[in-house]
Amino acid sequence: MSEILPGELRHSEETLSYRLRVHPPSRHVEPAVPVRSHRASHKLVTVKELDARLAPLRQEGACIVLTNGCFDLLHPGHVASLQEARTLGDCLVVGLNSDRSVRLLKGPARPIVDEEGRAAMLTALECVDYVVLFDDAEVARLVQRVRPDVLVKSAEYALDRVVGREIVERYGGRVELVPMKSGYSTTRLVERITAAVAAEAETRKV
Repeated sequence: MSEILPGELRHSEETLSYRLRVHPPSRHVEPAVPVRSHRASHKLVTVKELDARLAPLRQEGACIVLTNGCFDLLHPGHVASLQEARTLGDCLVVGLNSDRSVRLLKGPARPIVDEEGRAAMLTALECVDYVVLFDDAEVARLVQRVRPDVLVKSAEYALDRVVGREIVERYGGRVELVPMKSGYSTTRLVERITAAVAAEAETRKV
């Protein structure tokens, strides 16, 4: 190894000192205002928590969109409708029927995926800002509590059959019907799965 002469060492120290003055090492500085998190675990909220999350958005003039459903066996039709709903405002809230609520609507064999699993899938979608569970068979009380600027339902519903429409229109909001992607239905998926299981069972008997 070659010997470093005192003059060379002094020159190197002076060069390093200059570089540090001109290009000081970067330091991570925490932002003064916390950045809003969109992690899935922060999207599932209670009605009370939702009130607190939406309050500052309303003060900023944001357009709040609400849609609802069971979302049992989430499929591309659901995803397309949710993505379309998100384009209608600044914040998309999904009212998710609880297990109890689904049983009231669909019967004792449903849901196939429990509320925890269905909420996990919905919160994983980028287009969904918040998910809130509700126990009622109908969404009217949640609509009254959230007071969305836009209430969204699938175009398979007639406008006069949309639960919560009168509530929203009474305070100046509106109802939007979004097209459903053809060829997809939870009921149809259940029928296909049941038929496939039955066919497999018959095959094993042979």
